[in-house]
Amino acid sequence: MKVKIESDQWCPLIKKKCVGSKCSWFTHIRGENPQTGEDVDEYSCAVSWLPMLLIENSKQQRSTAAAVESFRNESCTRTDIMNNLLSGAQMMIQEANIEVEEPDK
Repeated sequence: MKVKIESDQWCPLIKKKCVGSKCSWFTHIRGENPQTGEDVDEYSCAVSWLPMLLIENSKQQRSTAAAVESFRNESCTRTDIMNNLLSGAQMMIQEANIEVEEPDK
């Protein structure tokens, strides 16, 4: 069901009929509806766009969170590998009885 604001509809902001393109809040939106996937290319009241834009914002935040989590997991994996390598090198040094000089401070 698609409902559009027509110029004769009631506006709760000015408490009279919608003035359409004369209103500062009358906005052009072009993109994709996040719920249906349909292309959107129309003018309407910015207040009426808010639910769709909030849904799109949530969708983008979930996508960003997934990317950050993936990056975190990869960083943890690499850190574990590096720690294992350093641990192995330290054990080899201890087994070989090699003394490592501490740098002068």
